[in-house]
Amino acid sequence: MQDAYQIKTECPLCTSADVGAFAELRGARYSRCAVCRLTFLAPEQRPGAEAELTHYGTHENDAADPRYRAFLDRLATPLAERLAPGAEGLDFGAGPAPALAEMLRERGFSVRVYDPFFAPDDEALRRSYDFIACSETAEHFHAPATEFARMDRMLRPGGWLGVMTEMLGDDARFAGWRYARDPTHVCFYRAETMRWLAGHFAWELQTPARHVTLFRKATEARR
Repeated sequence: MQDAYQIKTECPLCTSADVGAFAELRGARYSRCAVCRLTFLAPEQRPGAEAELTHYGTHENDAADPRYRAFLDRLATPLAERLAPGAEGLDFGAGPAPALAEMLRERGFSVRVYDPFFAPDDEALRRSYDFIACSETAEHFHAPATEFARMDRMLRPGGWLGVMTEMLGDDARFAGWRYARDPTHVCFYRAETMRWLAGHFAWELQTPARHVTLFRKATEARR
């Protein structure tokens, strides 16, 4: 899938300059990092905030929809199984209908929500948590290095970060992959990318379900 164009940029996740052209689809140019294996849209082609908000308005994520709740349960259940009763958490990137937060509250956890468009609560970002749920959000990160470092800072020692994002597997299927056709999806992760994140932050990594990654912060600070 290598194309002739060249992009001189650094990886938005690991900041490596070892980045090469990956694909060009419908005018969109994608690169792949050789270090963390993140695939990402050319920075100058990322949608602006107004375009993002307009697109999010087309989503039909009904918090009362049993099918949507079953989808979110792929993250909610394994995350809840690892938490102490009454744990305090954050739904990071909750969207207009924070169903995941409500599902975790139903299990007895205290959950705040944050979303840059629909719940821009800066106070929520200044707190610390026993867990952070990040569902269908990481693929929207324009600055994933900043966002993952932010979540690491907010996690208490021994805390859990649950990430659900559709993983990029077979490169040959990228051209027809529905996930890549969403104009607000700008970063695509592989299993190798999640392992890089775990190593970088000294997190324990678990994969309890397809497209679901759980990271646990060390109980003691890395020396």
